Amino acid sequence: MRNRELKLIAILLLFCSINTNAQEPWTSLIRGNSLRGWKQLNGTAKYEVKDGQVIGRTVPGSPNSFLCTVKEYGDFILEFDVWVDPSLNSGVQIRSHSMKEYQNGRVHGYQIEIDPSERAWSAGIYDEARRAWLYTLEENPAAQKAFRQNQWNRYRIEAIGHSIRTWINGVPAANLTDDLDASGFIALQVHSVGNDPSKANLEVKWRDIRILTTDLEKHQWFMPGWVKEISTIPNTLTRAEMREGWQLLWDGQSTSGWRGADQNKFPQKGWEIINRTLTVNESGGAESSHGGDIITVKKYADFELSLDFRLTKGANSGIKYLVIEGLNQG
Repeated sequence: MRNRELKLIAILLLFCSINTNAQEPWTSLIRGNSLRGWKQLNGTAKYEVKDGQVIGRTVPGSPNSFLCTVKEYGDFILEFDVWVDPSLNSGVQIRSHSMKEYQNGRVHGYQIEIDPSERAWSAGIYDEARRAWLYTLEENPAAQKAFRQNQWNRYRIEAIGHSIRTWINGVPAANLTDDLDASGFIALQVHSVGNDPSKANLEVKWRDIRILTTDLEKHQWFMPGWVKEISTIPNTLTRAEMREGWQLLWDGQSTSGWRGADQNKFPQKGWEIINRTLTVNESGGAESSHGGDIITVKKYADFELSLDFRLTKGANSGIKYLVIEGLNQG
């Protein structure tokens, strides 16, 4: 083959390589050995970048520390490798916040857990400094077994709309639907170790931290049906619930589908809709002072029923089923 032809092939290969790189959708959040674009909040743990790795080291007496992106992100796919000391706990915050009016700037929001303990909830979802656990791995033994002690572990997080889904080392872990936060910063946590001086300089390390913010639907991974889908949004059905045939008995906004017992319409008094919750007004214990029981307009035979309820102190209530009006009292 002549030199001219060899040069032409080399140029074409170079062009293909450059073109492929130009089309690469991922953006690295750590470039070189710089923490430019990041800031530390709350604690005094030590952070540094070395050989492309972000290294966090514990400091006794410090609260939880967070290395946070200056930029905020809404919908994204995030991937990273993490190595953590087996005696330490850590996590990665997503869509998180630090506001003076909230606990004097304490970092709060979704945390994707890094948990080397026997509990093994790595890639579960915790709500830092707010609602606590949103998605544990008690019902996902495959994900619990996926974490590798004293090794690098690969995480993938898809936060798209109300959906937050996670994988650890390629194994599906969490599948959460929640609508509290739509955007916020990303942060790397070094957990507090109390005041024990023997726990100084325990390490958690991250590398290959990259994010995708465009064409997300095209890059979503398949989440198998055996990973339980949990929704914290009241009066809504998850995709899995709809596939299983569940129906909403109440829409959270109106009295549609309900009427008063022995009445042809919903009671005019005694009931309110407050913050997507159907509430019985206080009656002082006198049943005659409120609007009475309510029943579904539609009748049901065989069924499974699921709902959330809350009682104030001293309240008395109940759920009736297979009701025949005029015969069921109490």
